[in-house]
Amino acid sequence: MKEGVDYYINDKGLYIFTESYLLKRGYCCKTGCLHCPFGFKKSIKISNVVRNDENSSTSTTDTNQEQT
Repeated sequence: MKEGVDYYINDKGLYIFTESYLLKRGYCCKTGCLHCPFGFKKSIKISNVVRNDENSSTSTTDTNQEQT
């Protein structure tokens, strides 16, 4: 692997694979790579979010729980 071609190091010191390298590797690892050429998008589940501000009072609960 060659720095600047297959990967680069970001501001936080993390190694980021390039799209070119990921294509050469030939498969998706399903971890949500920043430059994934295979279309995989990591989903984030947000549950039990409570928002209270001057204009609204919203409560969102997990789908497995009853809303009160």
